[in-house]
Amino acid sequence: MDLGLIKNFTAESVIEKRRLVTFGSAEGHAARAGVGDVLLGTTAIRGAAAIGDRVDVCLDNIREVEFGGPVVFGDPLTSDAAGRAIKAEPGVGASVPIIGRAISAGVLGTIGHTTIQPAILHGPSA
Repeated sequence: MDLGLIKNFTAESVIEKRRLVTFGSAEGHAARAGVGDVLLGTTAIRGAAAIGDRVDVCLDNIREVEFGGPVVFGDPLTSDAAGRAIKAEPGVGASVPIIGRAISAGVLGTIGHTTIQPAILHGPSA
């Protein structure tokens, strides 16, 4: 079994399982991602129940993530306010942080799959 790259962090917020994660305010810290946050990875089968808990963050590979809305295979994925993966759709001249691309389709609440390839997706030029 290839577990890939998983690093343990101190949680700066409650982070549910299979949610997107962002960088914390200090080295070694992570928080549940929100809209517009730079994305680090995902939690796996466990999250962090409280601030200060230790949490494993998956930093590569294909990972499970909870979808926050309709997603189709190949969609670029970003975070909603609850750290769920949603389709990234930057407007004209805007940019959106993405975690990677959907490897499965689903709707709100579906546990789907994403690649972990953090990047910035740019919308069309004006």
